[in-house]
Amino acid sequence: MSLQQLILGTRGSELALTQTTMVTHALQTAHPHLKIERQIIQTSGDKRQDLRFSEFSDVAQVDKGIFIKELEIALEGRQIDAAVHSLKDVPSDLAAGFAIAAVLPRAAIEDVLITREPHTLENLPQGARVGTSSVRRAAQLKFLRPDLQIVEIRGNVPTRVKKVLGGNALDAVLLAAAGLLRLGLLNANLSRIHIEEQTLHALVLDPAKFLPAAGQGAIAIECRRGDEVVINAIRELNHAETEARVTAEREFLKILGAGCQTPVGAHTWIKDGLLHMAVRVFNEADLSAAPVERETSRPVHEARELAKDLAALL
Repeated sequence: MSLQQLILGTRGSELALTQTTMVTHALQTAHPHLKIERQIIQTSGDKRQDLRFSEFSDVAQVDKGIFIKELEIALEGRQIDAAVHSLKDVPSDLAAGFAIAAVLPRAAIEDVLITREPHTLENLPQGARVGTSSVRRAAQLKFLRPDLQIVEIRGNVPTRVKKVLGGNALDAVLLAAAGLLRLGLLNANLSRIHIEEQTLHALVLDPAKFLPAAGQGAIAIECRRGDEVVINAIRELNHAETEARVTAEREFLKILGAGCQTPVGAHTWIKDGLLHMAVRVFNEADLSAAPVERETSRPVHEARELAKDLAALL
């Protein structure tokens, strides 16, 4: 049976809508006669802007998966047929009844340092105030530059970028390159940010030195497990190399019992037919302690085994 109509669920942020448009175009290319509708659903993470990410686990009925829970409820209730996510927001231990049907070709995995004047991470002023929403980024910043002041920030991508502008501005913010590129904020040579008729400086951080989050830069499409008509249609969009890499990264988090806001960096790449992965794991109880760093490789089709190898080395 061929699929005639599909309802895609998405968050309402500009980035989420941009990513859903990308999925829509890919589906329409693969299935020209498919009618696609979009349904915007507000998630816990969108509603509770008063909370820091670190506080969500302390609030009743607000748990891990803060940017996908309501989308999964809509999936379960058949209000939507599939949900579009930034994969790094999806818990590595997916709830029963759901499946990732496809991941699109991965965008840039790197983090970007945004400043008013040209700076590297090494030559930021002593005690500079750096904004981030990520425990992983904060831990790596303090590991590499213990003198920096880390400021937790919330809001959508443009809102976070603008924290470097105006009075009482931060000295820098750290954001994912993929989101900046998808929103057209980062220029083609990855060196400038253009926002509100102003230009900021951007420095793409080497992922071998500043490790990204598991799944960073990847878009995932989630479906109901067992809904084979929908899964088969969406599966045509799947990018095998991206899937192998993010499978290893997410399996590593799953083995550790780590969540989306756990200070763990994971960097994968494919070379000479092998899937390589490097990880940097911080102690949540003592972020000032030096992290554990490990690296190994396996054949590309052994992504889960690669994750198990690395976990065993910790």
